[in-house]
Amino acid sequence: MNRLPFLLDADPHAPFPPAGLALEEPNGLLAVGGDLSVPRLLNAYRHGIFPWYSAGQPILWWSPDPRVMFSTASGGVHLSRRFRRSLRASDWVVRADHRFEEVVGACASLPRPGQDGTWITGEMRRAYGELHRLGHAHSIEVMQGERLVGGLYGIAVGRMFFGESMFSASPGGSKVALAALARRLGEWGWPWLDAQVTNPHLLRMGAVTRPREAFLRIVDGEATRPGRAGPWRDDFGVLPANAFAAPV
Repeated sequence: MNRLPFLLDADPHAPFPPAGLALEEPNGLLAVGGDLSVPRLLNAYRHGIFPWYSAGQPILWWSPDPRVMFSTASGGVHLSRRFRRSLRASDWVVRADHRFEEVVGACASLPRPGQDGTWITGEMRRAYGELHRLGHAHSIEVMQGERLVGGLYGIAVGRMFFGESMFSASPGGSKVALAALARRLGEWGWPWLDAQVTNPHLLRMGAVTRPREAFLRIVDGEATRPGRAGPWRDDFGVLPANAFAAPV
């Protein structure tokens, strides 16, 4: 008989159980309860754990096996040649941390096949907004003038970036956001971008799976290295989408 997930202590500074003790079914469920305070969230990500639950549920904490990741090395995020050709004349640009709340709101409201409602609840939005205010959560925004055409958001701990969600308001907007983030992270010496749970779309874009044990070793090393604290507006700069265009 499969055991129940761990019940978290009320103290937000209390340690999580080891991620390797997560359930096999449902895959990766580790713990239930607690809160979304900044100390608890940072502690979770630092140990390869993230919250994921729907409105009306208690907070559920996960560490699935395997884990899906993108290498930030050149070619780690794959854009099809056809899509890259379409970027030759693109006037999109990519930047960071200018419209965090709008990116999270777009991710929350985007209809997804087979999903009724959103897991990005009001409670989650407030918690990640606080992480953003403190310089731990970041948004990547693809802009066409003042129009937001795509983006993603996630959490940075040390030199690990943990992607949370992405969206496209125009076809390919999220792909450009992901490619731009991977390029900047690679330039900064951050080798991996966590994408949490595998799906066919991520695999087509070049994501690789790693056994949880191997993923946790990566996190243990990278999350303790010096990162980039605070807002990324200036550090990230502006990256034109046509930088990813296929050569003529």
